[in-house]
Amino acid sequence: MDGLQNSTGISASGMRAQANRLRHVSENIANADTPGYRRKLTTFEMVVESGRETGRIKTGPVELDRSVLEQVFDPSHPLSDENGYHEGSNVSLVVEIADAREAQRSYEANLRVFDQARRMRSSLLELLRRERKKRWT
Repeated sequence: MDGLQNSTGISASGMRAQANRLRHVSENIANADTPGYRRKLTTFEMVVESGRETGRIKTGPVELDRSVLEQVFDPSHPLSDENGYHEGSNVSLVVEIADAREAQRSYEANLRVFDQARRMRSSLLELLRRERKKRWT
C-alpha cells in the first residue's frame, strides 16, 4: 500500500508543478505586448527528504529569460527613444502555446497515474475487506 501512496504523491506533485508552469505561461501570454517584459521560465527541482530523493518534484525559483528584447519602432509610444524605438517583450506566442500544450499533457498524464493508483488502492481495500469478512464468518 505504501507504493500506491508514493505514486499518488509523486503524481500530485507533478500536477502541482505543471499547474504552476501553466500559470507562468499564462502570465507570459498576458504580457506579450508589455514593453520591457521578460518571459518567465519555470524550473523544476526534485524534493529531497532526509537526504533522499522522493521522486516528487516542485517548481524552483522563477527565472527570467535574458534573451534580447525586441526593438519596436513606434515614435508615438511614450517610452520611445529619439529614433522612435522602444523595447518590446521577448515573449513568443508560438513558444508559449507549445509550452502550454506540453504542460497540459504532462498534467493529464499525472492525473491518469493518480486516478489509476486511487482505483488500485480502492480495489485492494475491497479485497482486504472481503478477506477479513471471510475470516470472521
